[in-house]
Amino acid sequence: MLSGSIQISGETLSSAEVKDICDSLRANSVRLLSLRGCHISDRDFHRISRHVADCQSLAQLNLNLGVVSNINRVKQLAEALASNRSIHSLFLHGTPLTDSGLAVLNPVLSLHPSLISLDLGDCILGDEGMNLICGLLPPDGAKSGLKELTLSANPAITVKGWARLAIAVAHSSQLRVLNLDYNPLGDHVAGMLAVAVASSRTLEVVDLEGTGLTNQSAQMFLDMVENYPTSMRTLILAENNISLELQQQISDLLSEGEEEEEIENEGQENAEREKEIWISQNNAGSQTILMSTGLEDSLLAETEM
Repeated sequence: MLSGSIQISGETLSSAEVKDICDSLRANSVRLLSLRGCHISDRDFHRISRHVADCQSLAQLNLNLGVVSNINRVKQLAEALASNRSIHSLFLHGTPLTDSGLAVLNPVLSLHPSLISLDLGDCILGDEGMNLICGLLPPDGAKSGLKELTLSANPAITVKGWARLAIAVAHSSQLRVLNLDYNPLGDHVAGMLAVAVASSRTLEVVDLEGTGLTNQSAQMFLDMVENYPTSMRTLILAENNISLELQQQISDLLSEGEEEEEIENEGQENAEREKEIWISQNNAGSQTILMSTGLEDSLLAETEM
């Protein structure tokens, strides 16, 4: 197995394979552990969970497609996350979690110091689960929260649940990516989400593919992009009853906004360089010369990605 990455999909894992996984976790040599759709015995799942708890290198954990198949495994995963401090991305897409399972996970998710990306797509969630999820999107000035949230294909969530999410998104100071594809949202919910997107200062990507929208929703988003400042850079509207012309108009406007922002940022960087050069020249007579390589800005940008 490659150091740093263990990716196995759709296989029945033997005890020997599970031992190898546990040994790698114990050695803190794994950053990505993906067991997507794998069949694992209850005993071996418990072994893996115990080693996930103690692993200090693990950054991404993918248990998509039914690996966490019952409430006992949900509890074991919760115990592991309560001890783990390194995971920043957790993928549970296609898990029969339900609202009651999410209630077990929620306390550790909300307190985890590193978690910024969560995939709960196709997890049989309803409005009660949505109330818990909104708690992971704290308002401005509060504790840290999610930067990426996936809630694809959870059709049991009602308009009430989506309205609560729209409010949380509008006030979140950190959420950048929101995937709601293949939920029966319709134009009414889309209207609430448009208001949330307009209010958000951080949301950059919104996926509304296959959500039952029409030209009415697209026109609302078009008006929003045309008339109000927004951080959004990508809006996915495929597989809806929306004309290609409207989709293209929205895409073009978002691209224009991104280009304008790049030009503005470049202008600010040039102004800063000119200021630094001016300071250097004015201090040329002394023994201190100010030089800037831009390295600090580069490192900061990498840290924030």
